[in-house]
Amino acid sequence: MNQIEDMQTFKRIVEAGSISLAAEQLDTVKSAVSKRLKELEKRLNVTLLQRTTRRQTLTEAGHRYYQHCLRLLDDIAEAEAQISDIEAELSGKLRISAPVSFGLMHLGPALQEFQQIHPLIEMSIDFNDRLVDLIADGFDLAIRIARLDDSTLIAKKLSSTRLVVCASPEYLAYHGTPVIPTDLTNGHAILHYRNTSESWQFQQDGSPISLHLQGKISANNGNFLCDAAIAGQGIITSPDFICYQAVQSGQLQVILRDYMHDSELGIYAVYPQTRYLPRRSQILIAYLQNYFSRNAPWLDC
Repeated sequence: MNQIEDMQTFKRIVEAGSISLAAEQLDTVKSAVSKRLKELEKRLNVTLLQRTTRRQTLTEAGHRYYQHCLRLLDDIAEAEAQISDIEAELSGKLRISAPVSFGLMHLGPALQEFQQIHPLIEMSIDFNDRLVDLIADGFDLAIRIARLDDSTLIAKKLSSTRLVVCASPEYLAYHGTPVIPTDLTNGHAILHYRNTSESWQFQQDGSPISLHLQGKISANNGNFLCDAAIAGQGIITSPDFICYQAVQSGQLQVILRDYMHDSELGIYAVYPQTRYLPRRSQILIAYLQNYFSRNAPWLDC
């Protein structure tokens, strides 16, 4: 019984979309592939695929096993390449999770440049603001923008960003410019990022204060809120990597800068500390550190 061959066969079945096509690609007969799958399911005591005459669908257990197969088979190939001292181009698959706004605005161009340098690397990128479970969801690494307190992850800092409060000059001319944080409670329209605290943090008179501000507009995307602020809809607290161009062009004006409290957030590449990090992941992280040391225009905001 060869577990590696079982994994390779199962991976081929999933990616081919059918046992028949998998058998053709493996240059064997359908009955042999079908028998191997049944023996694998019997050994694992789970159903990996729901099969009908027209289609096959991964079960939840099958999805988890498939992700483990991808990871282990890639690691085996990586280990063999290193032991053999093969200095060929990096290859294999990288699964990356990244927040939407930073991913599209800044990470995307960096990954495109990286892929041009290493064309044999396959990248699968999930742009999503949810906090993924890297191991359960099968990601090699994730980009996180936060004050990290999760000791189960190893974090490599790529850059940093600051939260800034801003509004359009037209809005401020009409509604008045807040001079101190508590001025925000005087009828100002607040544009709020959904699923985060409605309390904005400031430093006033030497002490931290928290203002609970009811939002006029809430959304789950920072670029939308930035556009709403440019249109004069209200005041936002935004990471400067989103709004820096609007600030630099004068479409938005930063206010209350001297009152911001603990506003800096790190931009990190994170991965589980319990797992060996493939060389392609190591090279990507080093590349991103170098890239963002040269390409972080928001730091001048």
